[in-house]
Order: sequence, then C-alpha cells, then structure tokens
Amino acid sequence: MFELVFLGTSASAPSVHRGLSAHIILHREYRFLLDCGEGTQRQILTSGLGFKRLNKVLLTHGHLDHILGLGGFISTLSRWENMDQVDIYAGRNTLRRVADLLFKVVFPNGRVPLDINLIEIEPGVIFHDDKFTLTAVPVSHRGPDCYGFVFEEKAHRPFLAEKAAELGVPFGPERAQLVRGNSVTLADGRVITPDDVLGTAVPGVKYVHIGDVGQTHNLVDICRDADALVIEATYLHADAEMAAEFGHLTAAQSAQLARDAHVKSLILTHLSRRYFARDTRQEAQAIFPHAQIAHDFDHYQITREGAVRLEKLAVGSEQSAVYC
Repeated sequence: MFELVFLGTSASAPSVHRGLSAHIILHREYRFLLDCGEGTQRQILTSGLGFKRLNKVLLTHGHLDHILGLGGFISTLSRWENMDQVDIYAGRNTLRRVADLLFKVVFPNGRVPLDINLIEIEPGVIFHDDKFTLTAVPVSHRGPDCYGFVFEEKAHRPFLAEKAAELGVPFGPERAQLVRGNSVTLADGRVITPDDVLGTAVPGVKYVHIGDVGQTHNLVDICRDADALVIEATYLHADAEMAAEFGHLTAAQSAQLARDAHVKSLILTHLSRRYFARDTRQEAQAIFPHAQIAHDFDHYQITREGAVRLEKLAVGSEQSAVYC
C-alpha cells in the first residue's frame, strides 16, 4: 500500500486554489517528495505532515515550476530540522540546475550544513528494498532527462495459517522463518518448507506517477494494469495543437492512456488556470469513467483495489465550488 498527498496541482503558475507541482508519497518508513515547486515547504507545513524523514526528493524534470521550491525547502532542512542528509534524484540536466540553485544561491559560501547528495538517474530501478522497487522511466517533454516514476510492491505469497496449524507449526519464530522463505525443523524432526505453508504469489500494488509529458505511445506498457496512475492534464482537447506545441497532454489523451493501459484509477493533476476543473474532469470521464481531479491537500490510499480518496489533510483549504 502507498499513500499519496497532493501539495501542488497547478500548471506553470500557481492560482488562488492551487500551488505548484509537489507531492508526498508514503510507504512504510519511507517518505518521498516528488517535485518541489515554488511554495512547497509552506504546503508541507499546511498539510500537517511536516519535514520528518522527508529526505528523498524525486524530480521529474528541471523546469522552474517543478524545482524552484528546493531552495527554501533545503534551507529549512539545514537550519531547523534535525536531518543529516537529503538525497535528490533527477536526470543530469536537472541536477545541473539544482546544483546552481543550491550551491550558488542558497549556500554561496560553500558551507553546507547537511549532506546533499545529487543522484543522477537513468532509466531503470533507482531505489529498492525487500518490499518494493522505485523505477525511473523516460518521458517526452521539452528538453532532455524528463522522467516518470513507478512505485511497485514486490509480489508476495500469503501465509496460510490454517495449513500451518494442520502441520503443527507453532506460533513464533518458526512461522516468521517460513514467511521469509526459509525451511524449519519442528521438535518432532519434521522439516516444513515454505511451499508447505505459502500460497500462490499475489502481485503488489503498482502506482505510476508521470509529470509533464507530451506523448503517451511509449507509456502504455509502463502503465499497464497500474492500480493508480497520476498524470498531467494541462489542456483540453479543443487546444490539442497548443498542448502538442508545448509538450503537454489534454485530459482526453491522459484518459485514453488510462483506458488503453487498463489502470484501475486515474488522477489528473498539473491543471491550467485557463479551464474549470469540472470541464477537465468531464472530458476525461467521457473516455475513462473513473478519472478524478486532484486538488491541493487531497490524500489518497493506493491499494490493489485502486486509489481511494481519504479525508483532506489540510485545515482551511476548501475549494471554491467553481473548481470542484
């Protein structure tokens, strides 16, 4: 299971109701900040999530509406938070802009009070543990080194408690060893293997997050059977030519991708101020009925059943009826 909190859902420039691109993804002990537009640190505070353990930053690309908030965010971490290091994952060209921002503007004297690790990513797995993988996937936008990210839990075999009881496996370390894939020897000398008490492998949760992107033909396989897809919908179909010119998608194109890839849930973000959100939603739902529109501070739980909207985290962030 993953949790997702939208901190900023506007395209290019903030609006009264929407900040610039930023999201927090939570999984077990991990917290990832995905993109960091202007004003992100205030959105973090308003959300009530705070900065604790928020030491991994993923950047989709180097445009200012996705990285400019890093200056204030990193400055705050270094001055006010008890944090030793922060890891920033991005493509080469994005990291060059980030390095200029941090080391020429925020810390121009060369004295950096925490370790800032700029980690250049290439397509493939960029982070993993025994429970999940995080994969960077190249996308087509304006300029090089633009990425989307796939969060995917590893498949697991459920423990069959009734079967274990039938075999006389006691509660305690023996069962824990079997869950880890190790055989155990019982007190009567019988050897119980994992295959004796583990069921058929169950796929883990798959969550795909695509930032700014202008083409979808190479994303169908990447998004296939995702439990949730978050992707931009900057334009409406009436302005499809403008969308193509600037390397963005229409709501209809994003919905077509979700339909073709058989995703369970579609959440649209990076919305332009030129449209009402209801029009974006209606265009998408005509193609993919389960499409939703993200608002700042929306909180989702992503499971094998899809994305479920939880209670909004922030206090006092009501959306005007015209935007809902």
